[in-house]
Amino acid sequence: MLRVHLIRRSLVNIAEDLLYTKKHEWVKIEGSRARIGITDYAQELLGDITFIELPKAGDTLEQFKPFSSVESVKAATDIFCPLSGEVLLVNEVLSSSPELLNSSPYIDGWVVVVEIKNQSEKDNLMDTAAYKSYLEEVSG
Repeated sequence: MLRVHLIRRSLVNIAEDLLYTKKHEWVKIEGSRARIGITDYAQELLGDITFIELPKAGDTLEQFKPFSSVESVKAATDIFCPLSGEVLLVNEVLSSSPELLNSSPYIDGWVVVVEIKNQSEKDNLMDTAAYKSYLEEVSG
């Protein structure tokens, strides 16, 4: 379920069932797999996203290391991996429709699904309440 929170006088969607990083990535743990994307806050900061560089299935990702990059009308930035693992699925639709990161960051705009290497790494991530507090702190 998405919740709308007032952050810096704008509405930001924060999903209740996800974990978050301080670099504004989200992760949904589904058993031994993790679905990863960027947050609504991140896409709002970036503006209209025009390009994404995607990893390949089979790539090995490390927690908090960059694995992808996006370009927008405002900036270019890396996407950092919330959890270490092997890429199982890549959202190839983003190659031709990177704007899905803006319009649907939590549903259609997911970036990759990885096989989680170390479940204990989730202890390094923020739950919804902690992420909300973090956003209020950095947006304050």
